Amino acid sequence: MPGLGDATRGRILFGGDHNPEQWPEETWHEDVRLMKEAGVNSVTLGVFSWARLEPRPGAREFGWLDRLLDLMHDNGVGVVLATPTASPPPWMGQLHPDTLPRDEDGRTEGWGGRQHFSHSSATYRRFAAAITEDLAARYGGHPALAMWHINNEYCTHDWGDEAAATFRRWLRDRYGTLEALNTAWGTAFWSQGYGDWQEVLPPRRVHHRKNPAQVLDFRRYTSDMLLECYTAERDIVRRHTPHIPVTTNFMPMWAGQDGWKWAAEEDVVSVDVYPDPRDPFGAQEGALVHDLTRSQARGPWMLMEQAAGAVDWRDVNRPKPRGLNRLWSLQAVARGADAVCYFQWRQSRQGAEKFHSGMLGHAGEHGRTFREVVRIGADLARIGPEAAGTHASAEVAILHEWNAWWAGAQEGRPSSEVDPARIVRAWHRALWEAHVTTDFAHPEHDLAGYRLVVVPQLHLLTDAAIDNLVAYVRAGGTLVCGFLTGVADEDDRVRPGGMDERLRELFGIRVLHEWWPLDPGEVVDCDGFRGTLWSEEIEAGDGIAEARYRGGELDGHPAVLRRGRARYVTTLPEPAALRDLLARAAAEAGARPVLDGLPARVEAVRRGHLLFVLNHGRGTVTVEVPGAHRDLLTGRRVVDTVELERHGVAVLAP
Repeated sequence: MPGLGDATRGRILFGGDHNPEQWPEETWHEDVRLMKEAGVNSVTLGVFSWARLEPRPGAREFGWLDRLLDLMHDNGVGVVLATPTASPPPWMGQLHPDTLPRDEDGRTEGWGGRQHFSHSSATYRRFAAAITEDLAARYGGHPALAMWHINNEYCTHDWGDEAAATFRRWLRDRYGTLEALNTAWGTAFWSQGYGDWQEVLPPRRVHHRKNPAQVLDFRRYTSDMLLECYTAERDIVRRHTPHIPVTTNFMPMWAGQDGWKWAAEEDVVSVDVYPDPRDPFGAQEGALVHDLTRSQARGPWMLMEQAAGAVDWRDVNRPKPRGLNRLWSLQAVARGADAVCYFQWRQSRQGAEKFHSGMLGHAGEHGRTFREVVRIGADLARIGPEAAGTHASAEVAILHEWNAWWAGAQEGRPSSEVDPARIVRAWHRALWEAHVTTDFAHPEHDLAGYRLVVVPQLHLLTDAAIDNLVAYVRAGGTLVCGFLTGVADEDDRVRPGGMDERLRELFGIRVLHEWWPLDPGEVVDCDGFRGTLWSEEIEAGDGIAEARYRGGELDGHPAVLRRGRARYVTTLPEPAALRDLLARAAAEAGARPVLDGLPARVEAVRRGHLLFVLNHGRGTVTVEVPGAHRDLLTGRRVVDTVELERHGVAVLAP
């Protein structure tokens, strides 16, 4: 199958969503003039154009899109052509109310926003296939076409009657019989045994708690139904253009899709990244999303959307300070992006997102935002020939899995404060602050290439995943595992002993007596650090306590237990302590920081033969970079040290 390299051709794509249907046609020529000034070489067209393309059922108005693709091609701008199926026209909901989703209370969601479609609606799928077929037939041979973008940010849910029917079909495929379903869902509890398939419904509003195994399967089903929508459209465009890569954009750390499963169906893995400029750890959040996306892609990936300035969906929407847009864009390239794009090119004057920034903002071409965009375009042109297609290297893997996330976020768990995404962020932050580059991996992936594997928290682990972890350690790998891991099997059935016996043996745990969740703000004292969020009463077997609880109910019990190359951490150490623990484990495993002695708030990443050094601080810093280098951004020779201003970046080649 084609990949991102087929679209980039040895350069970094730069551009964003272009919605010219919002503007008079004479504006289009002004757009391409400014795109050329900014170095834009790629635009995404048609994401929200369904009502314009098909104003009435079966009608087709392609003339304006014909002119747009011709205009882009004439000016050297490639087109990522979107199928418009994320936002059906109003006539569809009016004429075909079965295409509209229903929420868990049975209320029908109306049109007037976006993503107002039922993923299981046969009518919606028929219309989506028809418009996709006609787009592919008309533009498959157009020289401007560089990539297909299917739908946009798949995120819909549906608890309606058609969804109920497809949910039952999905369950039949998974379990085969009602007996197997009843066993998997534990329906002996609360008299929930099903005797007929028609009795099985989505987990709609109930008087008391829903069955957690039913909720888990509904999350799996929803991800699969959306994936069916994606692959149906993907297969249509592939049939017309087998040489053109296909993508759809993930949202960062979003719980609604099984990202590993979805990534396997994409030619290009792309993501939207929107850290908060006010967040002191916004750079770490970006790095986490970059690392996860690169790992899903198993190589270069596409930053499909970011903001050139402010967004419009937080309570307070601050713009990016001077230089931050450039810094975060180059951070994405450092961590493997071969495309740096935005929502959107020209900031809208009307509609729900008129206060969301654009590459060309309301201030126009003389505004600070556009002038910074011009600089970024020039930077990417300089580094693209040496960066594009290369890989960012990592010796450490963080294990992350969506089924475990879904199961770990259920109702009725020991602590609602234990948020799997929060814990992943904490562990990634610790490694980021220790200047250790990380990949992400599925717990059943081949882990042999990593010196260190860390498991922040995986409530649910399959037998295959547990065997994989045990085999990794036995083969000489180093493992650090967080609390509340391996509690349940794939049906969210608690394993005997509260943790799988293979894991207890791996970590040297004789008995896991009790879970002791902590209140918000509560801490527990341990040898050398304080723990937050959680604690566990475990009794060591042949494991050695590296740290013990001091005081309270768990006084003297192991807080960190080690057996050989495997550690088990029964609490969430405060940030500095977690950083030190993981940095020590990385050093013992032979995984070194990219550079030693980095100043605080400075990030260093190797991509191919290039060394990216990024200053996330507010002051000028001097960074030691032993040896002689050539800074691709300035063309200057750098020997042993480089000085970076606030939000400054150096891209160093040997």
